[in-house]
This record gives sequence, structure tokens and C-alpha cells, in this order.
Amino acid sequence: MAGPKKFAKFRDVMEEVKKTGAAIYTNPVGTNDLIVLSPYSIKYIHSYAQDSEFFLGLAEGKLLGSECKSCHYKYATPRSYCMNCGSETKWFKLPLQGRVHSWTTCYFGSEEFLNETPFNLALVEFDEVDTLLLSRLVGINEKDIYIGMKVKAEFRESPRYLISDVHFVPASGRTPSRN
Repeated sequence: MAGPKKFAKFRDVMEEVKKTGAAIYTNPVGTNDLIVLSPYSIKYIHSYAQDSEFFLGLAEGKLLGSECKSCHYKYATPRSYCMNCGSETKWFKLPLQGRVHSWTTCYFGSEEFLNETPFNLALVEFDEVDTLLLSRLVGINEKDIYIGMKVKAEFRESPRYLISDVHFVPASGRTPSRN
């Protein structure tokens, strides 16, 4: 029995795994790693519980944040209890426009986004909100993104009740100048 082929480049390993189901990667330290194709699929039923209002809001074209009832700390993400003082929070409407606080380009992603790689993720900052919202940044080239760039929310036409029901685009509708 011949066994899987050996490769020093991981790209070659991946091509072989797609063809035959297995390959050996001789890694930089010289050991041989067996790499196998293992299809995996699962249907998972879960409850959003206290966060349900956030996802229902996305389906209606609204962004909802959480505000502490005691210390008034504002979160751009769903939260039932304040991380500062432990008090309960209440929902409030986030603005649909914000700014890029920081960003990164992802060259690999979960199954949900694998066909879209590379894609950009941004931490979006909103006026008078104490935390940031992580979301995809769409419709702009990586080289044209900059810190402080104004962005606006866009919502999926047919909601799936996932965080990917919202993404952000440049607020101007065109690639902004960095000057």
C-alpha cells in the first residue's frame, strides 16, 4: 500500500486532499502531518433568548444596542446585564451610520463566508456609544479603507436572523479619498 503523497508546501497538500482525501505535510520542523478531508455538517437549533430583539431588529432594518439602566454605559452589541456594574440593560436604537474604528482583511473564514474570502471586517464606532460593533465592510477595496471612514448599515433583503443580516458600506456610496 502506497499511502498518501508527501508535500512540503501546504498549498500542494490542500490540492491533493481535495483530489484524493489525504496527504502528508512535511512541516518546517521536519515532522510529517497527516491531513485528511473530513466533511462535516450539522443542523443546530438554538434560541437567541434575551438577544432575540437584536436579531428581530436586523430583520426590520434596525440596529439595537444595550444601555445599562443604572450607570448608562452603552453597548453596541446585545447584552442583558452591564459588564461594569451588573445591572440590567434596556434596548436602544443605534444610529445606522458610524465610523471605522479599526479593520482587517480576512483571507480565510467560517463556512458562512468562505466563498467571499478575502473579505473585510470592521469594528464600527458610533457617537455616544461606549463599545464597538464587529461587522463586514462591503463595497470597498482594502487599500481604500481607513480609520475614521464614515460607513452606513445595509440590511439583507431576506433576513436569516444572523449577524450577517447587516453589513456596512462607505457612507458616501463611493470610494472615499484618503486625503
